[in-house]
Amino acid sequence: MKKVGILGGTFDPPHLGHLFIAQEVQYKLELDEVWFIPAYEAPHKRKSRTDAVLRLEMVEAAIAENPYFRMESIEVDRLGKSYTFDTMELLQEMHPDTAFHFIIGADLVESLHTWHRIDDLVDKLTFVGVGRPGYELMTTYPVTYVDIPELEISSSMIRERVKQGAPVHYLVSGAVFDIIKEQKLYAER
Repeated sequence: MKKVGILGGTFDPPHLGHLFIAQEVQYKLELDEVWFIPAYEAPHKRKSRTDAVLRLEMVEAAIAENPYFRMESIEVDRLGKSYTFDTMELLQEMHPDTAFHFIIGADLVESLHTWHRIDDLVDKLTFVGVGRPGYELMTTYPVTYVDIPELEISSSMIRERVKQGAPVHYLVSGAVFDIIKEQKLYAER
């Protein structure tokens, strides 16, 4: 059976923290691949101001050099709010011989009790929790913990730095930086 990690999010923008988490979990759990799944609209966040097509382009650019990474546009193609349960149901229909490992940060581990159809979801996949500064990996739901060095990088921090004119070169890949610059993303409007 193929073992695939899923890393979902708005990826507005995708940053080196996302790539590092995916690499560490792939390596430590011996996953065949990690699929990045940008949300069209995350149910727990404000709607992204960055167009979904641009976010897909940034994810593709960010992961291009890693043969274990691929992007899956299923949530953007579907439009609307992206609920993990619905996405995983579709992915399991499309890939019945795949065991999915859903990678989440400690902030999401702590909020699993609020997820749509969480009791059904834990039967469909393995949650993989990784540390995040300021959070504990605490939940009553089954989670496989992977210990990785914590990087304090967030998409919101990168957007704020761009808005202020601060450098972000070593927080995002060069290809993502080029897209941010070319498209004038996150700058004061």
